[in-house]
Amino acid sequence: MLTINLWSGPRNVSTALMYSFAERSDTHVVDEPLYGHFLRVTGTRHPGRDELLQTVNCDGNEVMRTLLDNPPSNTGVLFIKQMAHHLINLDERFLDGTENIFLIRDPRQMLPSLTIQFPDARLMDTGLKMQWELFEQLRNNGQNPAIIDSRELLLNPPQILKGLCDQLGIAYSDRMLSWKAGPRDEDGIWAKHWYHAVHKSTGFAPYVGKTEFPSHLDKLLAECSPWYEKLFSHAIQSTQ
Repeated sequence: MLTINLWSGPRNVSTALMYSFAERSDTHVVDEPLYGHFLRVTGTRHPGRDELLQTVNCDGNEVMRTLLDNPPSNTGVLFIKQMAHHLINLDERFLDGTENIFLIRDPRQMLPSLTIQFPDARLMDTGLKMQWELFEQLRNNGQNPAIIDSRELLLNPPQILKGLCDQLGIAYSDRMLSWKAGPRDEDGIWAKHWYHAVHKSTGFAPYVGKTEFPSHLDKLLAECSPWYEKLFSHAIQSTQ
């Protein structure tokens, strides 16, 4: 089985990309299996924290070992949506046997959205520095991780998805471009707090950039931008 980890930052259309892969007949998707582990080891307060900690397995090493040793289906591809900042205090050897891809977003577009939920967000909360460090680590270990930028993906979904599938060594399917509106069985229990917009969607939304940036986030933007620019220089590019 081909196992793919998607390492995303927050507010990066990662759930839409998970839904896209879920439409493939050869793919089973798993939604943020390390979320409970992250909340447990960091003490971070998120909406629905208590319910989540009581419901999911919060031992991240055991979670990943179980997923990889006993996949939840016999499909040919296992697609695991992960948040980069969830990869903390874990045995990372599981990465050696998986394909790893990254989903990034320009912090000038992402930060205003992120700070609505987390007014005191820091660089760590964006995942950008962690994404770059993990990207470099994987390349040093002989992997060739793909990077997708959310703007490029929304500008030309077929082209970017074809490029991603080529790099993963799997066939592209037009089925990846659309899905039914509403919740999915694969959604984590946190979907009721975070997935309202994607549940209204039936495909990738047209790209609409934010034109104004709040000045009180300038310092955080300056911290984020170098890491984003490093990552973007390796991203699959749209010709649109």
